[in-house]
Amino acid sequence: AETIHAANRGENITVIFVNNAIYGMTGGQMAPTTMEKQVTTTSPFGRDVNDVGYPIRACEMIATLERPVFIERTSVHDVKNILKTKKAVKKALQNQVEGKGYSFVEILSMCPTNWGVDPQVGADWVKDVMVPYYPLGNFRDR
Repeated sequence: AETIHAANRGENITVIFVNNAIYGMTGGQMAPTTMEKQVTTTSPFGRDVNDVGYPIRACEMIATLERPVFIERTSVHDVKNILKTKKAVKKALQNQVEGKGYSFVEILSMCPTNWGVDPQVGADWVKDVMVPYYPLGNFRDR
């Protein structure tokens, strides 16, 4: 909730949101961005959208607000997208240095440890499952 209010006020901050579809640093629980039917420690039968709703698309939600100056979704599933991610993060931080206002960069990432897969399988899952639901690209650049 805090980032939504900060975005709505146009605070001069950069938010870098690493979306790995799970709460990976606390044991692999379901997150707001967990994919439909994705198994986690708190959703052992997979995310049931009829029970907990659909995964939240953060960039699209923030793009409904007037004040953010930069909103972009990138990925780190391959070298090409890692380079795009680096560019987006640099742009967001430059906006902050220049006092332009709120910037939001969502980075689709894998969590092979909590997903229980090897890194290449994780990268492929990001590309094949996450990217279609969370399309990459720029939502705003003022």
